[in-house]
Amino acid sequence: MAAAFGDARSYAAHWGLSGDLGAHDPTIMKEGNSWYVFSTGEGIQGLRSDDGKNFYRIPQIFLTAPSWWKNYVPNQKPMDVWAPDVKSYNGKVWMYYSISTFGSNVSAIGLASASSIGAGSWKDEGIVLSTNGTQNYNAIDPELVIDANGEPWLAFGSFWSGLKLTKLDKNTMKPTGSLTSIARRTVNDGAIEAPSITYHNGYYYLFASIDKCCSGVNSTYKMVYGRSKSITGPYVDKNGVSMMNNGGTILDAGNARWKGPGGQDIYNANLIVRHAYDAEDEGRPKLMISDLKWTSDGWPTY
Repeated sequence: MAAAFGDARSYAAHWGLSGDLGAHDPTIMKEGNSWYVFSTGEGIQGLRSDDGKNFYRIPQIFLTAPSWWKNYVPNQKPMDVWAPDVKSYNGKVWMYYSISTFGSNVSAIGLASASSIGAGSWKDEGIVLSTNGTQNYNAIDPELVIDANGEPWLAFGSFWSGLKLTKLDKNTMKPTGSLTSIARRTVNDGAIEAPSITYHNGYYYLFASIDKCCSGVNSTYKMVYGRSKSITGPYVDKNGVSMMNNGGTILDAGNARWKGPGGQDIYNANLIVRHAYDAEDEGRPKLMISDLKWTSDGWPTY
């Protein structure tokens, strides 16, 4: 089994993982020879693997809550942090994350930074954006996107009027302008969330999770995708249906054992990480990693 990321395709399409695989809404990054996965949980949970196979738990990012959290989300369960996204950009490692309460759009996206994951010493960079319950969108599920020109953007959103995209300032890594809507659903209570955007061969690909999350073996979560020549859309699926109009080609809807796959993150356009609920282990959410491959006509597949 290859250890270097450049040789990732020599892994089986679905990586054979072992060790501590408990994860929900995972994000992945390689640093040196080690893989790091961060996920929803107390203070942002972390896993590490030194061979791309066996994972073990590492200390959480936040040991105490930044003082600003309670100002934006008064009813947040203490230290409950959702759907982090980790990426390296401009010589630093950036960790976007969200705080909220289930079913509410009183929410906030925050940011932490570090010189490297291995060095730790994460710095609280404060609030990125928030919703207070009066907006028709929800400030959770952040995703840092670097476009083909090296410019940073933030995708985010859950339910309500769908997924949004906003330009970021290269220095502050915080929004500089207006929001663009990139996907929405008018079925199943508008259930779409967890955007992840990757650039490949002239197209931007938007991946999202739809339907019911967080219900163990009863979850109906599934991953969908569309593509666009422009990062701001319009994103259309394989049938040409806009993701602003309930579009999205299904990548994975789960199977008998692995229920409700979603909360995905794309790494370097050739790796996909997500969680699924293990029907053979009381529906616990677990980490899954696969090579992301591309068809000859430019669509993603396992």
